[in-house]
Amino acid sequence: MPTPLGERVREIRLKRGLTLEGLADRVGSSKSYMWEIENKEVARPSAEKLAQIAVALDTTAEYLLGGNSEQEAENAEDAAFYRKYRKLDAPVKERLRKMLDILDED
Repeated sequence: MPTPLGERVREIRLKRGLTLEGLADRVGSSKSYMWEIENKEVARPSAEKLAQIAVALDTTAEYLLGGNSEQEAENAEDAAFYRKYRKLDAPVKERLRKMLDILDED
């Protein structure tokens, strides 16, 4: 029987259209390890591995570990978006800000 973590990983993986192998590639783990995370009752990844899984799934470790409300899911998506945003170069960030300003006009 999978843990809540395993259920959450599977749910998000499928929502993102990823296979176990695809997720394993993104995380830098084996397909069998990812299967264990999703399906074994005793799977307990390290904090580092959990963070890698969260990044690969565009969410947060906190959400994977038990955030259960719709608001927490939205916050996890926002955190993942901001994590990507911080890695962008300045001109791309500026274009995104301008796009947001256009979309926000009422």
